[in-house]
Amino acid sequence: MEVRSTDGVEPDGTGLVIIIPMLGRPHRVKPLLESIDQATPRASVLFMLSSNDTTVKREVRATGRPFREMSYRSVGDYATKINNGIACTTEPLIFTAADDLKFYPGWFEEALKMLTPGIGVVGTNDLGNPRVTSGDHATHFLVTREYTKRGTIDRPNSGMLFHPEYPHEFVDDELVGTAKKRGAWAMAIDSHVEHLHPHWGKAPTDTLYEQQRYRMRLGQSIYRRRVRLWTS
Repeated sequence: MEVRSTDGVEPDGTGLVIIIPMLGRPHRVKPLLESIDQATPRASVLFMLSSNDTTVKREVRATGRPFREMSYRSVGDYATKINNGIACTTEPLIFTAADDLKFYPGWFEEALKMLTPGIGVVGTNDLGNPRVTSGDHATHFLVTREYTKRGTIDRPNSGMLFHPEYPHEFVDDELVGTAKKRGAWAMAIDSHVEHLHPHWGKAPTDTLYEQQRYRMRLGQSIYRRRVRLWTS
């Protein structure tokens, strides 16, 4: 199926910015960029870094790719980095990335196919999470800039894509739930952006991964309180 260009966006990644929040894991910078460059060579990349994360900053600076710094937040660091990255870019399409991803050729073309009228959030297949591979959920997204202007479910027109109250996990659940309520959600099951996570045996664990259980307990209570906003 031929993918047509639309609104200044081309299948090679022109008109796309990939926003990459990072916290530690400097070893992930180069392989991540290699997969991006192979799959979407014309895409813009913006790293969002913590000011005190000197090792990661050194690795990113060595690549020559642009980055922005912000103070580390113990709560909502990922969400805030994505939101700030959106605010300081202009491309019509945004991908909400992470350091532990592998982009496969064709991922963008497949996601782009799903951007039919009214759709603003497209989930990609992380090749690991059963909720994702079933087509019901996603953890990383292709989003239109127009959609981001709508804000979160209870902060309309704020320009925020992710609600920053969650420690980390469940920002994806709220985004998917909100987009579904708005009739703006689609899943691109053939868009492969692999999540190299220890849960699927695709990476060794580290301190950040080991904190997930604690973060999820906190995030789940916030999610349970907020879920009525897009389900009632």
